[in-house]
Amino acid sequence: MIIKDAIREVFMHVDNKTVLIIANRLRGVMKKILFFCLIAITLNTLFYSKVLADSKNLPHVNSEAVILMEEKTGRVLYEKNADLKMYPASLTKVATAIYAIEKGNLDDIVSISKNARSVDGTRVYLEAGEKVTLKKLVQGLLINSGNDAGVSIAEHMDNSEKAFAEKLNEYMRAIGLQDTNFENPHGLFNHEHTTTARDLAKITQYAMKNEEFREIFGTRELKWKGEAWETTLFNHHKLMRERPYEGVTGGKTGYVEQSGQTLITTATREGMSVIAVILKGQTQDASYNDTIELLDYAFTGFKIMVIPKGKEFKINNSTFITEANKSLPISKNEKIMEDITDAGVLEIRNQNQALIASFQLNKAKKTETIESRQKEEKKDEGLNQKKYSYFFIVSLLLGISILCFFFRFRRNKRRFKKLR
Repeated sequence: MIIKDAIREVFMHVDNKTVLIIANRLRGVMKKILFFCLIAITLNTLFYSKVLADSKNLPHVNSEAVILMEEKTGRVLYEKNADLKMYPASLTKVATAIYAIEKGNLDDIVSISKNARSVDGTRVYLEAGEKVTLKKLVQGLLINSGNDAGVSIAEHMDNSEKAFAEKLNEYMRAIGLQDTNFENPHGLFNHEHTTTARDLAKITQYAMKNEEFREIFGTRELKWKGEAWETTLFNHHKLMRERPYEGVTGGKTGYVEQSGQTLITTATREGMSVIAVILKGQTQDASYNDTIELLDYAFTGFKIMVIPKGKEFKINNSTFITEANKSLPISKNEKIMEDITDAGVLEIRNQNQALIASFQLNKAKKTETIESRQKEEKKDEGLNQKKYSYFFIVSLLLGISILCFFFRFRRNKRRFKKLR
């Protein structure tokens, strides 16, 4: 009735029969629309349920900002507020350490100043006028989180903390960091001393390529002999000592009131190396629990796929080749597709077209292409030999069959003559 009345209002001069026809057709159209809407709602519900089912496997972390990165490729396996600007506290010392290692001479002898001696926070108790190697300062900086070691490094490298911070920021930008600004070498609170979980993971990824850094970063304890005291320094990272986690290769802790608990952890299992960064953990235990959650997620949900050395990829008239094994992390549910660009960049994508990793390949040399052609020619020769063998056998059988037919024909011909 509603449809009929609506039609009458729109078409005031149309007769009842026409109104009825139009109404029936509209009912049919509306039924079809309703049917398709129900299908769309059902499919959407199923898809949403699938998303929720997949999300059950994600790590449950409470810290404000976190990131989990595979070390070799830089693939982010999980993130939460990874680009939020935060206070890093002593995680700053990872950047200070790699800067000192790469830009300084670790054998240099550093004279400790009164300014370094009187810095607040955690120290390795350096004395004013004490002579220490730059390497020992980096060790005290990373293993015992010595703020006095950080100030001493800054003064030795660039004469002051301010000048050091400017140089350090230039260095950070040079290695690809966009959201980091450091005001000091140690991480004591400064309102403008900020970075992100993503940048800290990138700093660590870069630093772990340096053998000297990697060794110091993974040191669990170190005999320390200074003018003020003689002791053993123990790494503050609990997953390296009190709560040992299988595969942990290094770590750095941090805390100031404004930053909350901060933590960097590196770990390796079955050929896969990961970096976990925690910012503003609620408590120290919570930050370690979140780290374990991330590491478990990496090592149970992902595996390393290897593209072998010597694999060829062809595009247009060019051939590119892997000159070393290329490894990348993939989840157990991912399907991988390989694509090569005109410039020889191998791009690895999953079934959702998300880029997992990319590698620059080398163009195959002429000798390599000749060798590959020779291999192909040998294969062709082998195939041709097989073809010739088959042809010979078939020809032989055919010849024997013809001879048999010929002799039988002659014998039958003789018999026929006798009968005549």
